[in-house]
Amino acid sequence: MAPEAALDGPTVTSLAKVRHGQDSVELVERPWRAPGAGEVAIEVQAVGVCGTDLHIASDEYPNDPPVVMGHEVFGVVADLGVGVDASWSGQRVVCETYFTTCETCQWCRDGQRNLCPWRRSIGSWRDGGFSARMILPARNLHRVPEGVSDHAAALAEPLACVCHSLLDPPVLNAGDHVLVTGPGPMGLLAAQVARACGCDVVLKGVERDQPRLDIARELGLTCTTEELAEGSFDVVLECSGSAGGAATAVAAVRRGGRYVGIGIFGRTIEVDLDQLLYKELTMTSGFASTPQSWRRALTLMGSGSIQLDQLVTRVAPLTEWRDVFDDLRKGRGLKVLFDPRLR
Repeated sequence: MAPEAALDGPTVTSLAKVRHGQDSVELVERPWRAPGAGEVAIEVQAVGVCGTDLHIASDEYPNDPPVVMGHEVFGVVADLGVGVDASWSGQRVVCETYFTTCETCQWCRDGQRNLCPWRRSIGSWRDGGFSARMILPARNLHRVPEGVSDHAAALAEPLACVCHSLLDPPVLNAGDHVLVTGPGPMGLLAAQVARACGCDVVLKGVERDQPRLDIARELGLTCTTEELAEGSFDVVLECSGSAGGAATAVAAVRRGGRYVGIGIFGRTIEVDLDQLLYKELTMTSGFASTPQSWRRALTLMGSGSIQLDQLVTRVAPLTEWRDVFDDLRKGRGLKVLFDPRLR
């Protein structure tokens, strides 16, 4: 972010992590700037509030303040920098989150830019989408499939992350009995992707999750808050980001099964890793997303295989951010979007 001294011209109201520590998120005025070579300016029309944003606010996820938060972005291309294809102008777009990677480390050279140690992403290291306008490289853009609503489009980024964890490489087979722990947005996305792969899916929550489980049932998902028989699932997808969810998943997976970590804990937890040995488990995960997982996510969205609009339980202006963060920390609602155009 530009220093405060630069605020002598047009500005954009933004929600930013302004320093490390608690009580460090504020609405601020940031300098307006034109896109540079190879960049575009996006008019942000919907941006999802992710659990990672809450972790950033609490310094439980790496960040470099001062920085505008938000990385689940949908918007319209409003301005083009030098060298950007003119066909992008006015397009409805979603975007990959990496502002820069080094392009020289072994991971970048192997096509795993998501694992680059020097990756700098929007919303944590570079200014993100909790703002009416954001700048990012044109290479990050994806066109939104026809028929996908603005609100649904804002869920493309978390869906791409789920696709990376589950489909690149594939960890699910048709007919697998799959448990998803945690009925938050990632859990409902993971459950739907698993169902689209032909799996028999059960979504596990706790009693306080009943409103979220009700939404899941409306999507046709099988849900439970009951104790599960040990070793009764071929694959477990841990989406809760809680120690209890991880313990449930490890206990519920069968011998020779697979554990997939999707939720972020934000802290060190205790897990009985002896079960990895005793059950001969395969444990995998997926960090962020790749261009391939974005293509898979957008294909699923365009085909109607994944229902997204029902996951959005609130659309709020940036000025209501304290109320939004508090609700999400308490498990109220499901997916909340900011629309920076609202006042």
